[in-house]
Amino acid sequence: MKRITFWFDPISPFACLAFHRLPQALEGLSYEVAYRPVLFAGLLQHWGQKGPAEIEPKRAWTFRHVAWLAQQQGIALQPPAVHPFNPLPLLRLALACGPNRRVVEALFDHVWKGGGDPCDPQRLAALAAALAPARDPAGAEVKAELRTATDDAVARGVFGVPSCELEGRLFWGLDALPMLADALRGDAWFDGPTWAQAGAPPAASVQRRR
Repeated sequence: MKRITFWFDPISPFACLAFHRLPQALEGLSYEVAYRPVLFAGLLQHWGQKGPAEIEPKRAWTFRHVAWLAQQQGIALQPPAVHPFNPLPLLRLALACGPNRRVVEALFDHVWKGGGDPCDPQRLAALAAALAPARDPAGAEVKAELRTATDDAVARGVFGVPSCELEGRLFWGLDALPMLADALRGDAWFDGPTWAQAGAPPAASVQRRR
Protein backbone atom coordinates (compact mmCIF):
# COMPACT_ATOMS: atom_id res chain seq x y z
CA MET A 1 0.00 0.00 0.00
CA LYS A 2 1.39 3.38 -1.03
CA ARG A 3 0.95 6.62 0.85
CA ILE A 4 -0.43 9.80 -0.73
CA THR A 5 -0.14 13.18 0.96
CA PHE A 6 -3.07 15.45 0.11
CA TRP A 7 -2.17 19.10 0.70
CA PHE A 8 -5.25 21.29 1.02
CA ASP A 9 -6.73 24.57 2.20
CA PRO A 10 -10.54 24.74 2.50
CA ILE A 11 -10.44 28.17 0.85
CA SER A 12 -9.88 26.44 -2.50
CA PRO A 13 -12.92 25.12 -4.41
CA PHE A 14 -10.62 22.96 -6.52
CA ALA A 15 -9.31 21.33 -3.34
CA CYS A 16 -12.91 20.61 -2.37
CA LEU A 17 -13.69 19.06 -5.76
CA ALA A 18 -10.46 17.02 -5.73
CA PHE A 19 -11.22 15.75 -2.23
CA HIS A 20 -14.58 14.41 -3.36
CA ARG A 21 -13.20 13.07 -6.64
CA LEU A 22 -10.19 11.28 -5.17
CA PRO A 23 -11.87 7.96 -4.20
CA GLN A 24 -13.39 7.58 -7.67
CA ALA A 25 -10.20 8.63 -9.47
CA LEU A 26 -8.18 6.03 -7.53
CA GLU A 27 -10.81 3.31 -7.41
CA GLY A 28 -9.37 -0.21 -7.28
CA LEU A 29 -5.89 0.95 -6.27
CA SER A 30 -4.10 0.28 -3.00
CA TYR A 31 -3.25 3.48 -1.14
CA GLU A 32 -3.71 5.46 2.03
CA VAL A 33 -4.10 9.23 2.28
CA ALA A 34 -2.53 11.62 4.77
CA TYR A 35 -4.48 14.88 4.76
CA ARG A 36 -2.21 17.88 5.36
CA PRO A 37 -3.66 21.35 5.99
CA VAL A 38 -1.53 24.13 4.54
CA LEU A 39 -2.00 27.89 4.35
CA PHE A 40 -2.53 28.63 0.66
CA ALA A 41 -1.76 32.32 1.22
CA GLY A 42 1.61 31.30 2.66
CA LEU A 43 2.40 29.35 -0.50
CA LEU A 44 1.41 32.30 -2.67
CA GLN A 45 3.55 34.65 -0.64
CA HIS A 46 6.59 32.39 -0.81
CA TRP A 47 6.38 31.85 -4.57
CA GLY A 48 5.43 35.46 -5.36
CA GLN A 49 2.01 34.63 -6.81
CA LYS A 50 -1.43 36.20 -6.63
CA GLY A 51 -4.48 34.16 -5.71
CA PRO A 52 -7.26 33.74 -8.29
CA ALA A 53 -9.56 36.02 -6.28
CA GLU A 54 -7.03 38.85 -6.54
CA ILE A 55 -7.41 39.06 -10.34
CA GLU A 56 -11.02 39.88 -11.19
CA PRO A 57 -11.32 38.16 -14.59
CA LYS A 58 -9.58 35.09 -13.15
CA ARG A 59 -11.90 35.12 -10.11
CA ALA A 60 -14.99 35.23 -12.35
CA TRP A 61 -13.67 32.43 -14.56
CA THR A 62 -12.64 30.30 -11.57
CA PHE A 63 -16.11 30.32 -10.04
CA ARG A 64 -17.81 29.68 -13.38
CA HIS A 65 -15.44 26.78 -14.03
CA VAL A 66 -15.96 25.41 -10.53
CA ALA A 67 -19.75 25.60 -10.89
CA TRP A 68 -19.56 23.63 -14.14
CA LEU A 69 -17.16 21.05 -12.70
CA ALA A 70 -19.37 20.56 -9.65
CA GLN A 71 -22.43 19.79 -11.72
CA GLN A 72 -20.35 17.47 -13.91
CA GLN A 73 -19.24 15.58 -10.79
CA GLY A 74 -22.72 15.64 -9.25
CA ILE A 75 -21.55 17.66 -6.24
CA ALA A 76 -23.83 20.22 -4.59
CA LEU A 77 -21.31 23.03 -4.27
CA GLN A 78 -22.30 26.57 -3.32
CA PRO A 79 -19.76 29.39 -2.92
CA PRO A 80 -19.55 30.91 0.57
CA ALA A 81 -21.02 34.32 1.31
CA VAL A 82 -17.51 35.72 1.78
CA HIS A 83 -14.54 34.78 -0.40
CA PRO A 84 -11.65 35.08 0.04
CA PHE A 85 -11.79 34.66 3.81
CA ASN A 86 -9.35 33.89 6.59
CA PRO A 87 -8.99 30.08 6.65
CA LEU A 88 -6.69 29.95 9.69
CA PRO A 89 -9.40 28.90 12.21
CA LEU A 90 -10.42 26.01 9.94
CA LEU A 91 -6.86 24.89 9.23
CA ARG A 92 -6.02 24.96 12.93
CA LEU A 93 -9.23 23.10 13.76
CA ALA A 94 -8.25 20.38 11.29
CA LEU A 95 -4.88 19.94 12.97
CA ALA A 96 -6.41 20.02 16.44
CA CYS A 97 -8.78 17.22 15.47
CA GLY A 98 -6.33 15.17 13.49
CA PRO A 99 -7.14 15.70 9.79
CA ASN A 100 -8.76 12.43 8.77
CA ARG A 101 -11.26 12.21 5.91
CA ARG A 102 -14.29 12.82 8.13
CA VAL A 103 -12.78 15.99 9.55
CA VAL A 104 -11.67 17.33 6.17
CA GLU A 105 -15.08 16.64 4.65
CA ALA A 106 -16.72 18.60 7.48
CA LEU A 107 -14.42 21.56 6.76
CA PHE A 108 -15.22 21.55 3.06
CA ASP A 109 -18.95 21.23 3.77
CA HIS A 110 -18.71 24.15 6.19
CA VAL A 111 -17.26 26.36 3.44
CA TRP A 112 -18.80 25.04 0.22
CA LYS A 113 -22.33 24.05 1.23
CA GLY A 114 -25.12 26.38 2.26
CA GLY A 115 -23.56 29.65 1.17
CA GLY A 116 -22.79 30.85 4.70
CA ASP A 117 -19.91 32.95 6.00
CA PRO A 118 -17.09 30.50 6.84
CA CYS A 119 -15.79 32.86 9.54
CA ASP A 120 -19.10 33.45 11.30
CA PRO A 121 -18.32 32.87 15.02
CA GLN A 122 -21.50 30.89 15.68
CA ARG A 123 -20.92 28.62 12.70
CA LEU A 124 -17.29 28.08 13.68
CA ALA A 125 -18.31 27.25 17.25
CA ALA A 126 -20.90 24.76 16.02
CA LEU A 127 -18.38 23.10 13.74
CA ALA A 128 -15.82 22.82 16.53
CA ALA A 129 -18.44 21.36 18.85
CA ALA A 130 -19.40 18.76 16.25
CA LEU A 131 -15.78 17.75 15.59
CA ALA A 132 -14.69 17.84 19.27
CA PRO A 133 -10.96 18.53 18.73
CA ALA A 134 -8.56 16.78 21.09
CA ARG A 135 -6.40 19.91 21.26
CA ASP A 136 -7.08 23.62 21.46
CA PRO A 137 -7.21 24.97 17.87
CA ALA A 138 -6.14 28.40 19.14
CA GLY A 139 -3.25 27.00 21.18
CA ALA A 140 0.39 27.84 20.49
CA GLU A 141 1.20 24.21 19.68
CA VAL A 142 -1.36 23.96 16.90
CA LYS A 143 -0.45 27.38 15.47
CA ALA A 144 3.20 26.39 15.32
CA GLU A 145 2.28 23.06 13.72
CA LEU A 146 0.44 24.84 10.90
CA ARG A 147 3.41 27.10 10.25
CA THR A 148 5.67 24.06 10.16
CA ALA A 149 3.32 22.26 7.78
CA THR A 150 3.31 25.23 5.41
CA ASP A 151 7.10 25.50 5.54
CA ASP A 152 7.36 21.77 4.89
CA ALA A 153 5.05 22.06 1.89
CA VAL A 154 7.18 24.85 0.45
CA ALA A 155 10.34 22.80 1.01
CA ARG A 156 8.77 19.96 -0.97
CA GLY A 157 7.92 22.28 -3.84
CA VAL A 158 4.20 22.64 -3.18
CA PHE A 159 3.01 25.87 -4.79
CA GLY A 160 -0.76 25.43 -4.86
CA VAL A 161 -3.70 23.43 -3.60
CA PRO A 162 -4.80 20.79 -4.03
CA SER A 163 -1.47 19.02 -4.36
CA CYS A 164 -0.87 15.31 -3.96
CA GLU A 165 2.52 13.82 -3.22
CA LEU A 166 3.37 10.24 -4.11
CA GLU A 167 6.88 8.89 -3.60
CA GLY A 168 8.40 12.35 -3.82
CA ARG A 169 6.47 13.40 -6.93
CA LEU A 170 3.94 16.23 -6.77
CA PHE A 171 0.65 16.27 -8.68
CA TRP A 172 -1.08 19.64 -8.66
CA GLY A 173 -4.73 20.30 -9.23
CA LEU A 174 -7.98 18.48 -9.78
CA ASP A 175 -7.05 17.64 -13.37
CA ALA A 176 -3.87 15.86 -12.22
CA LEU A 177 -5.81 13.05 -10.51
CA PRO A 178 -5.74 10.74 -13.58
CA MET A 179 -1.98 11.26 -13.76
CA LEU A 180 -1.71 10.42 -10.05
CA ALA A 181 -3.72 7.25 -10.68
CA ASP A 182 -1.34 6.20 -13.46
CA ALA A 183 1.65 6.74 -11.18
CA LEU A 184 -0.03 4.71 -8.46
CA ARG A 185 -0.64 1.88 -10.95
CA GLY A 186 3.10 1.84 -11.69
CA ASP A 187 2.80 3.05 -15.28
CA ALA A 188 6.14 2.58 -17.05
CA TRP A 189 6.16 6.24 -18.16
CA PHE A 190 7.13 7.26 -14.64
CA ASP A 191 10.15 4.95 -14.67
CA GLY A 192 11.57 6.53 -17.82
CA PRO A 193 13.44 9.80 -18.35
CA THR A 194 10.44 11.87 -19.44
CA TRP A 195 9.38 13.01 -15.97
CA ALA A 196 12.75 14.65 -15.32
CA GLN A 197 13.24 15.84 -18.88
CA ALA A 198 9.80 17.43 -19.17
CA GLY A 199 10.29 19.37 -15.95
CA ALA A 200 13.81 20.58 -16.69
CA PRO A 201 14.20 24.32 -17.27
CA PRO A 202 14.91 25.32 -20.87
CA ALA A 203 18.34 26.53 -21.78
CA ALA A 204 18.70 30.28 -21.39
CA SER A 205 18.24 32.06 -24.68
CA VAL A 206 21.31 33.86 -25.96
CA GLN A 207 20.76 37.11 -27.75
CA ARG A 208 22.99 37.60 -30.74
CA ARG A 209 25.00 40.74 -30.77
CA ARG A 210 24.84 42.74 -33.90
